[in-house]
Amino acid sequence: MLSIRTIFLVAMTLTPTIGISQGYEKLRLDVHQMLDTVPGYFAVAFKLVGAASSLLINERVMFHAASTMKTPVMIEVFRQAQEGRFSLDDSINVRNEFKSVVDGSLYELDPKDDSDDSMYKRIGGKASIRDLIHQMITVSSNLATNILIGLVGAEKVTGTMRELGAHDIEVLRGVEDGKAFERGMNNRTNAYDLLLILEAIAEGRAVDPSSSEAMVDVLLEQQFGDVIPALLPPNVRVAHKTGNITGVEHDSGIVYLPDGHRYVLVLLSKDLKNVKEGKQALARVSKRIYDFVIEGK
Repeated sequence: MLSIRTIFLVAMTLTPTIGISQGYEKLRLDVHQMLDTVPGYFAVAFKLVGAASSLLINERVMFHAASTMKTPVMIEVFRQAQEGRFSLDDSINVRNEFKSVVDGSLYELDPKDDSDDSMYKRIGGKASIRDLIHQMITVSSNLATNILIGLVGAEKVTGTMRELGAHDIEVLRGVEDGKAFERGMNNRTNAYDLLLILEAIAEGRAVDPSSSEAMVDVLLEQQFGDVIPALLPPNVRVAHKTGNITGVEHDSGIVYLPDGHRYVLVLLSKDLKNVKEGKQALARVSKRIYDFVIEGK
């Protein structure tokens, strides 16, 4: 099996040879049928990296970003590191005190509402920026996320998304800012923008090739695998970031096939009545798209 480094470097210059220009309409119908049986609202964005054709369903509809906003935060951290503002190996204080974007008042995160509680044991100490990125992405640490947003600035994150062509995604604040939530000031995204920024990472355009490769390595270590990778063969690697809040289940990533080809897939959902059924339906969509790619080779 090719290493991810080899896949990344080869794929940078690989001209897509998967001949699947036909069949997108059938794929669209199949995806609709899979999702129409589940109460909720869905968006899908699929594209072979470097290809022109894509499958887009409700791709411009805005969703609460949940933890998919952590991918844009990671991009901005790497960007500022590349500019020399800091090193990823620098250590910063681990704290649980953050300012609301509404009025600057202080708030804390509740470990019970975080998917990762290990960072809370390190409060009062230090952690490297690289370690915080890893915790933010792989186990979706809210505490690590807020510390990194405090480092780089939410407005800078959104600004960099605009430079990458993602014109609608908004990173307004850190996680669990209750006052902002009450005023509807939420981080938002759509499937199309996530597709754009993930393709930029896949093609080495998010910051630079070295940073993009490092971001892929982090995304490959994602610990939550019950949507995009759930029904895929074990030799398929997925560099992805999930997100969920009440009634919302997202997954977004780059799928690496053993031969070096790859595609971007974004699956968003909201208003789910049954979360388990929603995730299962999205996993089936992921498998259908994988089959579509394989059948077209």
